[in-house]
Amino acid sequence: MKILLVDDHALVRRGVAHVLREDLPDLTIVEKGTAQDAIEAAQAMPWDLVILDINLPDKSGLDALKDIKRVCPDLPVLILSLYPEAHYARRALKADAAGYLTKDTAPEEVTTAVKRILQGGRYVSAALAEQLAADLGTAFGEAHEPHETLSDRELEVLRLIGSGHTPTEVAEQLTLSIKTVSTYRARILEKLNLRTTAELIRFAVDHQLAK
Repeated sequence: MKILLVDDHALVRRGVAHVLREDLPDLTIVEKGTAQDAIEAAQAMPWDLVILDINLPDKSGLDALKDIKRVCPDLPVLILSLYPEAHYARRALKADAAGYLTKDTAPEEVTTAVKRILQGGRYVSAALAEQLAADLGTAFGEAHEPHETLSDRELEVLRLIGSGHTPTEVAEQLTLSIKTVSTYRARILEKLNLRTTAELIRFAVDHQLAK
């Protein structure tokens, strides 16, 4: 079994690899630190699973997920994220992720998730399963938080601005023009009923969207 492990922090990659090898010693694990390297590696050879961070230096994990699924539609991708499930899990699953875990997940659960996905299944935590069940109990897909009304790109712009990045830095990271970033910022302010960048940053911090 071959796993492509993608995270921009070497310590995280080594930790996850160590956890998996303790229970699955025959795994071959290849580490990558950027979205571009991950996409190129996914195309270069067959893999059984990609474990993908949501926050990468050159591209958002959601965009990387979509790119990987575009070129390798049958390749399962497990998202391992710093951010709470409420913020990104639904979006990741909608983009055909095989599972979503946060980085504070117990090591045993990470191994369980990987085993299930390698066997052809999908994995969500008990907490996320409850959230999804609650969605079905109301109007499916209805936004429970204001930021859930944002598009994937708007959410990324919000996260980056909320994390202290300038419009120029946001434009560079997302490969957009500064004018386009300004347009996204205006849409975000309107959708969240905010008036200033300071309020936007406070919103991101309060809702655990800033890194």
